[in-house]
Amino acid sequence: MAKLAYMDGVWRGPAWTILQSGERHDITQTERIGPFLDGSVKVIEGRGYDTDGKASFNALGIISYLPDKKAYSLHSYALGYAGDFPLTTTPDGYIWEIPAGPTTIRYTAVIANNTWHEVGDQIIPGRPPVRIFDMSLKRVGDTKWPADGSIPPK
Repeated sequence: MAKLAYMDGVWRGPAWTILQSGERHDITQTERIGPFLDGSVKVIEGRGYDTDGKASFNALGIISYLPDKKAYSLHSYALGYAGDFPLTTTPDGYIWEIPAGPTTIRYTAVIANNTWHEVGDQIIPGRPPVRIFDMSLKRVGDTKWPADGSIPPK
């Protein structure tokens, strides 16, 4: 999990997604990320805010390393869905995919120099990919979340 330590911290920036209606929805996206369970997992909370400050998106992700498979896994909760997805590290980020019947949603992230750029593409066989998500975040600070704030025994 040390390989993903560069993700830890608080991030913020503009993002957009394409809604089911086909309309583009712009938000301010925030992410807070930290190690948990003695660093054996990485916990990620994503929250998107509309221009009026109302939270319109919230997601929780947990990345773990599976020694028997020598691979990373992302357990994701978002928009009423949950699932486990392989996460492949790259020299400067990661890629993960959501299978949806014949369609695949592929997320590709590049994280370097305190910037995080992630895109989501809808991939349908025989067609060019369609961009459905884009976020460009800046690292804005450290966080001790989720380890801090635990309930003491007394």
